[in-house]
Amino acid sequence: MKENNNSTCLGSIKSILDKNIMVISSIFFSGAFIAGKFSIMEFPVFSLTFFRFLIASVILFLIMHFRGENLKISKSEIPHVIVLSLLGMVGYHLFFFTALKYTSSVNTSLIAASNPIMTTVLASIFLKERVSLKAAFGIVISFIGVAVIVTNGSYEVLKNMNFNIGDLYMLIAVLSFSCYFILLKNVLSRIPPMKLTAYVFLFCVLILLPAVIIENPASYMGSVTIKGWGSLLYMATFASVIAYMLQQVSVKRIGPSKTSLYINLIPLFSMVMAYFILGEKITIQKILAAAMIISGVIITLKSKNISK
Repeated sequence: MKENNNSTCLGSIKSILDKNIMVISSIFFSGAFIAGKFSIMEFPVFSLTFFRFLIASVILFLIMHFRGENLKISKSEIPHVIVLSLLGMVGYHLFFFTALKYTSSVNTSLIAASNPIMTTVLASIFLKERVSLKAAFGIVISFIGVAVIVTNGSYEVLKNMNFNIGDLYMLIAVLSFSCYFILLKNVLSRIPPMKLTAYVFLFCVLILLPAVIIENPASYMGSVTIKGWGSLLYMATFASVIAYMLQQVSVKRIGPSKTSLYINLIPLFSMVMAYFILGEKITIQKILAAAMIISGVIITLKSKNISK
């Protein structure tokens, strides 16, 4: 009886740790929406993504080196890592940073909350994960919340399809990241999270190098302010090295669909940060959208029919 109680206790602790991992990750990701708003004013899009992951990959490889870990990766895994880099790093961040040029950090964070919807749908199609009616209801509620923020609560915008171009860029970014999530679980079964994260970042840097050369860093590096470098370093360390590592551990433990649900905590954190740091207004529409998105997440997360 005592052993059963201990097992139950340990299981509860593990469950709490799994959830807290993604809460911490979401807080760091939220900061990227704020930091990105500063850095995109001082770095071109390709260069910003390049330097973010260059710094992050150097940090990760140094950590693995000093820990005495094997840094080699098999040739058969390289194509998978390249695809993950193209989807989760290059594709997502290019559209994300471009979106920040045209829309607010609150809008981008709220639209990013549609990631669980897309991930769950794609997982049901490609990974054959079952989605219950309760989970589907939660997904619909979240989707309506995203629609509210994209249209700013205006039926005329929906009717005339007059979307903010920045919001559309962010939706494309979310689709790219959802595809990354789907592929991630399979690759994680063969490559440890830290090594995979390091190589995904590295290949992102290599892919972007030609575009960065064209942008000519010498033409703007001298004018980058402390605020610009500070926001870049935040994204490279907290929102890249730490946040992605925690996210990959979560995907390995509880699966892509459940992990992606915690991304919906980002709008709450981002909204508060943007209010205090950027002075962005929190409108009734945005509060309504956030409430609907989070409610949808809670409903979907409590559904027992989303498998790992």
